[in-house]
Amino acid sequence: MPTKQEPTTAAHDAEVLELDVIGLHCPMPLLKAKKALNEMQAQQRLWVRATDPGSVRDFEVFAKQSGNQLLESKEQDGIYSYLLQKKS
Repeated sequence: MPTKQEPTTAAHDAEVLELDVIGLHCPMPLLKAKKALNEMQAQQRLWVRATDPGSVRDFEVFAKQSGNQLLESKEQDGIYSYLLQKKS
């Protein structure tokens, strides 16, 4: 019986779009994330990977000001990962 291959997702319950901004410096990670969110449907999720340490505060402030949800924020081996959900 063939199996359906599911897209790679961070949350496993919905499709998550991925944005790799590794190597970019402030303000580019946030600007590229904002652009991606503007092109998404309400409630879709965006997984962002960055290397700019300043992006931690940028994404926290952005989520509070924009109404988009920052569902997860973590750092591992110098890679900062953010899971955002577009507002309704």
